[in-house]
Amino acid sequence: MDVRYPVHARNFKRMTTAELRNDFLVDDLFKEDEIKLVYSHIDRIVVGSAVPKTKELKIELDKEIGANYFLERREMGIINIGGTGQVIVDGEKYSLESGEGLYLGKGSKEISFTSENGEKAANFYFNSTPAHKKYPDKKIALSDIQAEHLGEAEKCNLRDLYKYIHPEGVQSCQLVMGMTKIKENNNWNTMPCHTHDRRMEVYFYFDIEADNVLFHLFGEPDETRHIVVRNKEAVISPSYSIHSGVGTKNYTFIWGMAGENQTFTDMDHVPMDVLK
Repeated sequence: MDVRYPVHARNFKRMTTAELRNDFLVDDLFKEDEIKLVYSHIDRIVVGSAVPKTKELKIELDKEIGANYFLERREMGIINIGGTGQVIVDGEKYSLESGEGLYLGKGSKEISFTSENGEKAANFYFNSTPAHKKYPDKKIALSDIQAEHLGEAEKCNLRDLYKYIHPEGVQSCQLVMGMTKIKENNNWNTMPCHTHDRRMEVYFYFDIEADNVLFHLFGEPDETRHIVVRNKEAVISPSYSIHSGVGTKNYTFIWGMAGENQTFTDMDHVPMDVLK
C-alpha cells in the first residue's frame, strides 16, 4: 500500500512540480492482474483500482488499516470503467457493466474482483473512507442515475454530472462519489472553482485520448499550482485547495469526497478575480 501524508498550505506553495506529483498524483493505477491501493492521511481516504484479467483479485489486509479486515470500520464506493466484471462480497456477486457502480457498507469481510472476459477486462476504480455505521450494500445501475446538466458553451464548460453515492440517493456514512462527463468541444471542469474546507476531494481522470493531456489546478485560490495529468490518473486535493482542470480535449472524471459533511452544495465559491 502506498501511503501519502498531508501537506500544510504554506508548504504546498513552495513545492516543486516533482514534489507535487509525488505527494498528490496517483499515476500507476490499473495494472493488469493487480490491485492498487493508495492510503492518504487526508481524511484517511483510500484510492484504488483492480484489473482482473486472468485471475480473481482479492483485497488483502494491510497493516496501515489497523483492522481485522479492510471494511471492518470502512465503507467503499466502486465504479467500473472497463468491460463487464463482478465484485464478489462475502460470496454474493454483483455484476457491473461499464459505468455502473457499487456501494459497500461497513462490515463486508471478503471483497474480490473478476472479469467476464479477460480480453475485455473490467477496470474497477474505488474510494474507501472510515465509517461509523453500516448502510446497505447497493448496486448503482445506469438507470438509477439522472444527469445534471451544468455549464455554458460560451465558457467551454458544458458537462453532465452523475451522483452515485449521496444523501438523496445511495446513502453512506461520509463518502460522496460520482462522475462528470465533459461534453464534446468543451474543456473545463469546475470553473468557476470553489473550495470546501470541510471536505477533501479526489479527481480521477479518464477517457483522455492519446496525445492529449489535462492540466489540473489546485492549491489555495490566490496561490494556485498545476500538474499535467494523463489518462487514468488521479489527483488528491486537500480541503484548502481548489480542484479544477482543463483538457486539450473533452474527457471524463470520477470525483470522491470525504470529511465533515455530505452536503454537496457546501462550497466556498471563488470569484474569478481572486484567482492567482
